[in-house]
Amino acid sequence: MRSIHGRLLLAASVVLAAFLGLGALALDRAFRDSAESAMQAQLMGQIYSLLGAADTDARGRMRLPEDLPDPRFANPASGLYAQVRGEQGQYQWHSPSAVGRQFPMRTDIPPGSPLFQLLPADEPLYLLSYSLLWEDDSGAEIGYLLVVAESAVGLQQRVAAFRQTILLWLGGAALILLLVQGAVLRWGLKPLRAVAADLRMIESGARERLEGEYPRELRRLTDGINSMIRHSVASRDRYRNRLGDLAHSLKTPLAVLQGAAEGEDPRLLREAVAEQVPRMNEIVQYQLKSAAAAGRGAGLGQKTALRPILDRLVRTLQKVYREKSIHCRCEVAADLLFPGESGDLLECLGNILENAFKYTHTTVAIYVEADQTGAKAAGVRLCVADDGPGIPPEVRERVLHRGERVDQRIPGQGIGLSVAGEIVQLYGGELEIGDSTLGGALIGIRMPG
Repeated sequence: MRSIHGRLLLAASVVLAAFLGLGALALDRAFRDSAESAMQAQLMGQIYSLLGAADTDARGRMRLPEDLPDPRFANPASGLYAQVRGEQGQYQWHSPSAVGRQFPMRTDIPPGSPLFQLLPADEPLYLLSYSLLWEDDSGAEIGYLLVVAESAVGLQQRVAAFRQTILLWLGGAALILLLVQGAVLRWGLKPLRAVAADLRMIESGARERLEGEYPRELRRLTDGINSMIRHSVASRDRYRNRLGDLAHSLKTPLAVLQGAAEGEDPRLLREAVAEQVPRMNEIVQYQLKSAAAAGRGAGLGQKTALRPILDRLVRTLQKVYREKSIHCRCEVAADLLFPGESGDLLECLGNILENAFKYTHTTVAIYVEADQTGAKAAGVRLCVADDGPGIPPEVRERVLHRGERVDQRIPGQGIGLSVAGEIVQLYGGELEIGDSTLGGALIGIRMPG
C-alpha cells in the first residue's frame, strides 16, 4: 500500500479492532464471573435456609421438613433443586422439585468447604455441594452432604443478552471511531497534500518555491526542497552568466585575430596568434573553473571537514609564494565541518586564500570565531586575514558582484571573490569583507547552521 493515509488508517483500524475486541472479551468474562459469583452466593443462601429449616428426630439426627422456606423447591419446573445424603447413605432426602433427578454426591468434600461447579446436561445446572458434621444427642458426629442446584439457562440468557449489548455498543463505537479517525487522519495529512499541490504548481511554472505555512515536522523537508530549487536556479543562472562572460571575453581576442587574418602581413598574423591564443586559453580555463562550482549540487546533509582542505591549500600556496616567506597561522579545529561538498569548499577557500597570499606582506591568519551578529541563527564565522594593503570600503560590495572581470577590478583585489561569494550564498552562508587586526583585508564566511 503506497498511500500514507491508507497505511495509517489500516494500522489504526487493526489496533482499534484489537483493542475493542480484547475489551469486549474482558467485559464478557467479567460479567460472566460476576454472575457466577452471584449464583454461588445465592445457592449458598439456599444451603443456609435448608439448614435453618432442618429439624431433628428422636435421636437428635438432622431431618429436612416437607415444607421448605422457598416455594420453588416444591415445583418440579422451578429450576431449583435440593438433595441431602447422610448417615453413611442411610438418610437420603430430596426436594419435591428434584423428583426423578440424581445429582453427583461427592464424598471427598471437606466439611465447611463449599464446592461450586457447572453440570453440563440437556438442562445445564449450577451445583453447590456442602459437607457438614451434625452432632446427635449421644454426642456422635454424623456427616451430611447437601447439594443445591439451579438451572443455568437464566444466567446464560443474561450473559448472551449482555454480550449482544456489548457487541452492539462497541460495534457502533468502533464505526464512529473509524469515521472520526479517518477525518482526523485526513486533517492531519492535509499539510502533505498541500506540499504535493505546491510542488505541482512549481512543476507547472505557476510558483517558484514552496511558500506555505507548513507544520514544524515538514519544515526541514520544505526548506530542503527550497534549497534544491534555489541551487538549481542559481546553477542555471551561473551557467548562463559564465557563458555570457566567456563570449564577451573572447570577443576582443577574436576581433584581433580576425583583423590580423584580414591583413596582408603573415608576420603580424603569427604574432597575433602567438599573443591571443594563450590569452583565450586562460579565459576559457578560468571560466570553466568558475562554472565548475555551478555544476555541483548542494547536497542535503553533506558535510566536509575544513581543516584538511585548509592545510592542503596552505601547503600549495606556500610553495607558489616561496620567495615571500609568508607565515600562515591556522587556528581551525579538526572537527569543524562545512555544510557542503568538498569541491565547492576547495573552490571557495582557494580563491580567498590565493588573494590573501598574493597581497599579504608577511602574515596570513586563518581562524574561527563565534558569530552572534548575523541575521541568521548564531553560528561560527571562518576568517582569513592578512597584513596587505586591504580592500577600500567603497569597493567592497562591488568586488563581490557577479560580472566583475579581471580588467574591471581595482588593483589589489582577488579575482575569485565573486565566485567565492556565490558558492557561500549557494549554501545559505554569507561572505563579508572587512579590516583585519593585522592591518590588511579580512574575509569572513558566516557558516550556515
